[in-house]
Formats: sequence, structure tokens, C-alpha cells
Amino acid sequence: MIIRVAKIQDANKIMLMYKSCVNGMIKAGIDQWDYSYPNIDVITQDINKKNYFVAEINKEIIGGIAIDKNQDREYLNISWINESNRFLVVHRLAVKEDMWNHKIGKKLMVFAEEKAIKNNFHSVRLDTYSGNPKAMNFYKNIGYIELGSINLKPNKNEYYCFEKILS
Repeated sequence: MIIRVAKIQDANKIMLMYKSCVNGMIKAGIDQWDYSYPNIDVITQDINKKNYFVAEINKEIIGGIAIDKNQDREYLNISWINESNRFLVVHRLAVKEDMWNHKIGKKLMVFAEEKAIKNNFHSVRLDTYSGNPKAMNFYKNIGYIELGSINLKPNKNEYYCFEKILS
């Protein structure tokens, strides 16, 4: 498996990966995402900013992650451990459904953390949907600390914010 920066010509394959992931989430009773989000416009913006990365096996995109410094305004309501401005934020981590439980998500998160360390950031922040216990357990198991909740979307439950301090 390789992880590389996404190219604009990857957009349709990335959307197929998200469709697979969303299908799996819906089957599991998780309503975090649907067929309107993540969408091609959001992913194209990530690609154009060069902050979207894909996990690929034999030229097939099996996972993806956006990594940048942009946090939702709601994050300002959280008491973060790292109070400096040296953090990265993870968005839209996803893995194709048939690749769940193959540690692809963990490898993408390690990639994000290594990128942060290499660029002298002190922590990684993210949020995940309260209705997605699998994701919440995943982040806790890889060393992220739950720091509070925020409301991001109307008609959705709260999202929990997590942070991992990097050494």
C-alpha cells in the first residue's frame, strides 16, 4: 500500500471509495454521512489545496484523508490540550467498506501524525460523530483523547472532538 497526495484525476475514484464507505456505514446504522456528503465539490477543493491523500493498492484507491490547519469555528469552544497554534486537523478519513478491519485507517492516521511531526506541529485534532461508536473507539485505541462535544450540523447528534499530543 502507498499513501500519496491525490490528483484531480483521482476525484471520481475517491468518490467511489466514499460511496462504498457510506454504504457500509448505513448498513451498520451509522448516519454520520450520506450520499450528499462528502461530495465531489468538497473533495475537489481538498485536492486543489493539495491536502487530500489517498491510500492505494495496485492503483485502486481504498482510503483517503484530508489534513490541514482548518478547524471548524465550533472547535473554539473546546479546551484543547495543545494551546499553541501548532496543530493539524484531520477531515473525512474513510476506507472502502471491503477494506475495513485491514488497518488502512490506522495507517492513514499514522501518516497524518508523521506529517505533523515532520512539519513541527504539536498535535492532531479531529471530530467524529457521536453516532459512530466504531470511529470513537478507533481514535481512543490509537491514543486520541476525547475533549468535549460540538454541534456541527442541523438534524444531527453531537460530534466529539479528539486530540493527540505528538512527541
